[in-house]
Amino acid sequence: MRNTLTGILPPLSMPFDEKGNLVKGALKAQVDFMIDSGVRGLVVGGSTGEGHTLSSTEFTEAMIEAHDANAGRVPFVVGLIVQSTREAIDRVKALGDIKIDALQVTPVHYLFKPGREATIEHFRAIWEETQVPILIYNVIPWNYLSIDDMLAIMEAVPGVVGMKQSSGDVKSVSDLMLRSKPENIVLTGIDALLYPSFALGAHGAISALTCAVPGVTVKLFDAVQAGDHKTAKDIHFRLNALWNALRHDNLPACVKYIQHRQGLPLFHPRAPMERVTEAQKAAIDAVLGPVLELTNVRAKSAA
Repeated sequence: MRNTLTGILPPLSMPFDEKGNLVKGALKAQVDFMIDSGVRGLVVGGSTGEGHTLSSTEFTEAMIEAHDANAGRVPFVVGLIVQSTREAIDRVKALGDIKIDALQVTPVHYLFKPGREATIEHFRAIWEETQVPILIYNVIPWNYLSIDDMLAIMEAVPGVVGMKQSSGDVKSVSDLMLRSKPENIVLTGIDALLYPSFALGAHGAISALTCAVPGVTVKLFDAVQAGDHKTAKDIHFRLNALWNALRHDNLPACVKYIQHRQGLPLFHPRAPMERVTEAQKAAIDAVLGPVLELTNVRAKSAA
């Protein structure tokens, strides 16, 4: 699994129209864009993909559409942001026999927080029922798993092969690299600190910036792997400026706008998430050029 889930694994954004409907057939252009940018895998149904808003039917339709568009070219990861063990299992089983390389699973995200043993059983049941390797997606603020929690889950459940750490504290990535087993996968979701995470040895990234500018984040990861830290730091600070121009509360909408500036259709977030404002577009446009010049992608006219 370490060889399968390494490098840049962008979480696809969901193509919603102005009324919040999922646009059928629209994922293929994004899948092709990602693969052409050199990514090592695809994640569907994550936070950037507004996976928490998808109905069971939409979830199944989006997964199958993205899977078919990928056509086995890169590893395929299914994101689960659900409220119960049963729902997680049901959603995976509804996908039938499509090839899934891993599941990215959050702890439950509503008010009630299970303890460590119940959380272990949550991941154990998903693994035993689906037999698909699992990455812990550690992102829920009021159900945030400690380093000890994640290590305990991986120790108790053989099918839990790694985690994506989304805390802004890069020390957590360092602690995971220090304490996890050699076969475990440590991925970062810390957009502002991709470079130091990679330098510490993180095996890859699943994050908003990997979806927004996949080719640039691929160059960053490859530079670190090659020991070219001068290039890596230059890319880091360009991405830092772009990240500072984004607003977290409508981050998926900002990602869709950045994708649009690279030639993809402009899709919308699902209400009540706010759309990108003209002020946000201007802030993004002011710093996007130096980022995109690192690739062969030229920014198209702003919408």
